[in-house]
Amino acid sequence: MRCLRSLPLILAIVLLAACAGPRTRPAPAPPPAPRGIASPNDILFRAIGLVGTPYHWGGNTPESGFDCSGLVVYVFRTIAGVALPRTTQDMYALDLADVRRDRLQGGDLVFFNTSGRDISHVGIYVGQDRFVHAPNEGGTVRLDYLSNVYWNKHYSGARRVRL
Repeated sequence: MRCLRSLPLILAIVLLAACAGPRTRPAPAPPPAPRGIASPNDILFRAIGLVGTPYHWGGNTPESGFDCSGLVVYVFRTIAGVALPRTTQDMYALDLADVRRDRLQGGDLVFFNTSGRDISHVGIYVGQDRFVHAPNEGGTVRLDYLSNVYWNKHYSGARRVRL
């Protein structure tokens, strides 16, 4: 009879012990690089290195996947220590140098209007008419051509981030 009265206490101890086990946490994001020591080539090489990372809406790390603006924010923060806004529209609205399409350089931000209303997509120009971006759900970070019919039609402009 004494064993039956102790049973709830024993069960409570066992359940609490199970809950107290080790917890796994996602790896912390790398700290931002010190500003001013990165070159445009550092930016584009890091962006190219992320090709193949899964797309994830709202994602902003290689572990969680990327959406378009999350990819840009991650690359510029970790490589150059530059804090960019999280949304594409806010990036486009920054007081950055406009870049003509025929003057694009590696590391420039390229913007697109894919929604028909506002700037809705961003990528990082890497040279030779190509840019890295996280295009859509179910896809991965990839390289595309600006001259591709779709991207050419939706191209809205480019901005250069001061490193």
